[in-house]
Amino acid sequence: ADNGAILLLLNGVDDGSNAGAELDGQPLYYGEMQVEGHSWYITQKYEYRDASFEEILHLVHDYGIGVDQGAEFDGALPEYQADIRGAQVTAVSAKLWAWPAAQANWLAELTAENSLSQEYLASVVDTYYGLWGAFTGKYGMWGMYIAKTRDDLATTDPQGAAIMAHQFFHPYLTYNARIDASFVGDFSLSFNKSLSYTNHSQYLKDVTLTGNKDSNVVANQFDNTITGNAGINTVIFSGQSTQYQITKENGAVKVQDLQDDRDGINTLADIEKLQFSDSTIEVASI
Repeated sequence: ADNGAILLLLNGVDDGSNAGAELDGQPLYYGEMQVEGHSWYITQKYEYRDASFEEILHLVHDYGIGVDQGAEFDGALPEYQADIRGAQVTAVSAKLWAWPAAQANWLAELTAENSLSQEYLASVVDTYYGLWGAFTGKYGMWGMYIAKTRDDLATTDPQGAAIMAHQFFHPYLTYNARIDASFVGDFSLSFNKSLSYTNHSQYLKDVTLTGNKDSNVVANQFDNTITGNAGINTVIFSGQSTQYQITKENGAVKVQDLQDDRDGINTLADIEKLQFSDSTIEVASI
């Protein structure tokens, strides 16, 4: 705020004719935002690609982290920006990012406006949080970034992986995701190759079901906080019930997996059932 950062949440799409583009600020359009549980999120059709990570990151990068090679965006983390710049320079020279011939004019434009590091970091962040895992092409960010998934990063772009490792970004998404009220079924926080959206949802930690449909949540390895809605909700775990410690205090249920690196420690509210591989437990009976 002290730097005058403005994020514009605009109707419509970024098609070159939207009048909102004339406003002063970082635009984010309705047509490039996905809500967890909504059909755009579940189907992962890139007609409505989730650009919210990229656009918000641009705001944070310019007005928070800061950008070198000019005084316009002096930021709070010049040493981190130096690491980002180093990774970006390597990625361009080694043809890890924006190497297709079709990107040549765009690269020249970014160079002139000193935006190379911002656009490169956006590609890394999108890959890190699973936004391109469902993409049918071989690479990430519309086919112009060598790493498509987080697992790819360490081997294909080690410097990119290093700037994501315990410096500024968390290994999981820190916000509480409010699952769209239209969703019904099992919302999985655990990666399942048959569910394209789990490329993204595997990095969620905390979720809240909204609306009144009888929806369920599949836990993942993080310490999840899961809140139910007005319907009948079940949280699904991967092990047998005897492999978990279940306690109840002040209306909240805590389910701790006694096996490492599986389902973590989960705090549940407004959840009616706990489903394990061998049984289902009614929360009211605890």
